[in-house]
Amino acid sequence: MLFHEKLRTSKRDEMIDITRQAAALIARSGIRDGIAIVYCPHTTAGIAINENADPDVKHDVLLRLDEVYPWTHPEYRHAEGNTASHLKAITTGTSQTVVVADGRPLLGRWQGIYFCEFDGPREREYYVKVMAD
Repeated sequence: MLFHEKLRTSKRDEMIDITRQAAALIARSGIRDGIAIVYCPHTTAGIAINENADPDVKHDVLLRLDEVYPWTHPEYRHAEGNTASHLKAITTGTSQTVVVADGRPLLGRWQGIYFCEFDGPREREYYVKVMAD
C-alpha cells in the first residue's frame, strides 16, 4: 500500500519529525508485519532516522552538516546556488526502511523518522510504502 503525504517546511534547514504520521499510515495499511519504506522524491531534502528525545540532536546534526557543506563555496558551479542542499540530501539519503511489527514501526526507544529539509522553506512531499512479509 502506497501513501502520499505533503508538508510545508518553514526554514532553509530543518528536521521535521514525521514519526507519528508514518506510524498512522502503517496502522491504516492494516499490515501487521513487513516493512515500510519512507521515501523523499526531492534532490534537496531527505529522510533520516535518528534520536527524537533531545531537540539538541537536530540542532547539532544541522550545524555539522552546515560545517561540512557550507552554503557558499568559491568552487561551487551549480547555477541555482544550492549545491550545499544537494550534498546534504545525498548524505542523508532519499529513503529509510523501517521494520513493521504488530502494525507499528519497529523503532528504537529514542528513534524518530525525520523529513530533512535542506533548501526551504518549500512545499514538500514524501511517500510511505508498506509491504507485508
